[in-house]
Amino acid sequence: MTSTDHSAFIAGLPKAELHVHHVGSASARIVSELASRHPGVVPSDPAELARFYEFRDFAHFIEVYLAVVDLVRTPEDIRYLTYEVAREMATGQNLRYAELTCTPYTSVRPHEDGVGMPIEAYSEAIEDARVAAERDFGLVLRWIYDIPGEAGLPAADATLGYALDHRTDGLIGFGLGGPEIGVPRPQFQPHFDAARASGLRSLPHAGETTGPETVWHALDLLGAERIGHGTSSVQDPALLAHLAERGIPLEVCPSSNVATRAVASLAEHPLRAFRDAGVTVTINSDDPPMFGTTLNQEYAIAADLLDLDESGIADLARAAVHASYAENDVRARVLAEIDEYAGRTSAGA
Repeated sequence: MTSTDHSAFIAGLPKAELHVHHVGSASARIVSELASRHPGVVPSDPAELARFYEFRDFAHFIEVYLAVVDLVRTPEDIRYLTYEVAREMATGQNLRYAELTCTPYTSVRPHEDGVGMPIEAYSEAIEDARVAAERDFGLVLRWIYDIPGEAGLPAADATLGYALDHRTDGLIGFGLGGPEIGVPRPQFQPHFDAARASGLRSLPHAGETTGPETVWHALDLLGAERIGHGTSSVQDPALLAHLAERGIPLEVCPSSNVATRAVASLAEHPLRAFRDAGVTVTINSDDPPMFGTTLNQEYAIAADLLDLDESGIADLARAAVHASYAENDVRARVLAEIDEYAGRTSAGA
């Protein structure tokens, strides 16, 4: 059975996504609009943009990602980006709930050219788009504010301030992204301690381009409740056993891992090893347009790697809802939609 057998089922399946980046979700359509507003490094022509997104390695991905980040310069840009990303999630991927990782530091801090916006304006823009997206598309959005690790402690201090002093209704988590090599996790422990004390969930990236010790640091020092990627966890049986025993989910992003060379190929992806070790996994798209994928496509890849039937695919969708920090009523509603859809398609088979 191949993944193509399930494409129609996956397309109609109500889904939740837990590891997807705010700016990284900007499609070619959205980026072209932003590039036309702010001409410069990023091409606005779709064909040229596709070539721009051909990544050599993780470092090059970060370079390209930051170039796109630089297109988001005004509150109007933030509002447009957020609302249009929500539109595509809801209408193209049948998403009902998503936790978007936002990096306010890169939009709020003054750039060399003086570009930057007040955190109040940033917060108002994403919240306005969030409320509109739920009203117009039935998509519930929640935010994870992440530290861009490459910017160090000043970025961590600022991001914590944004989260605690300018907390929005949609903010549920505190994260850590960007390059892992040369960015030790222990230095951010005080920031995560403070965020957790305020009621935010600890949701850092770890073990993507570094070894399992980074995942241990995220768990032991940052109090991680889910792990973003965690790809290298497969190298440490004790870590896999710990994740399984504690029920700590991994946010798995197969195509992203191949595009950034975190794994050599989909055939070598450790997703099956995670499942076989009893680790809870959720399927996610990370920065989908940049990696030439969609959440639907990631579900198809996972179905192929795990040899799942439609019942198993529906279980993947349920796992994401259970691993989310959605409010109880939202969680119950999305689970009921998944059950109703799976039951209806099974009965019609």
